[in-house]
Amino acid sequence: MADAKVEVRLNGPLRVYGEIEIVDADGKNYTVPEGQWVSFCRCGKSEKKPFCDTAHRDCGFEGESKAY
Repeated sequence: MADAKVEVRLNGPLRVYGEIEIVDADGKNYTVPEGQWVSFCRCGKSEKKPFCDTAHRDCGFEGESKAY
């Protein structure tokens, strides 16, 4: 069983549940509250990249969420 689950949300972000480590280009860790999920931007419009700030709602982002 996986330690983390990534949910591809229809017309929205990638939502990650479970224990993960997120580091920037310099190897510095982002702070993620324990037991919380995080959402990563897929639309490219977030002001808080790499995290989602719900900008996808206003920009009309469309993204599939189907496993093939």
